[in-house]
Amino acid sequence: MESYLFIINNGPYGDERPYNALRLAMNLIKRQDTQVKIFLTADGVACARKGQKTPDGYYNIEHMVKVLAASGKVAT
Repeated sequence: MESYLFIINNGPYGDERPYNALRLAMNLIKRQDTQVKIFLTADGVACARKGQKTPDGYYNIEHMVKVLAASGKVAT
């Protein structure tokens, strides 16, 4: 089994790093025998905040976190 750990410490908007990490994680969970862990720290904790107001032109980071959390392949 392959395991991946993503550490996100940037806020959800204003920077592409959280989006890119979550996008990659969403693609990795599609593979069999793959475990994905996401660790939110510092400003990255805001990525899991409920009721985010997504700025124009940005993807909804809250929705991406929900999709990953709902997957049976993501450690919680």
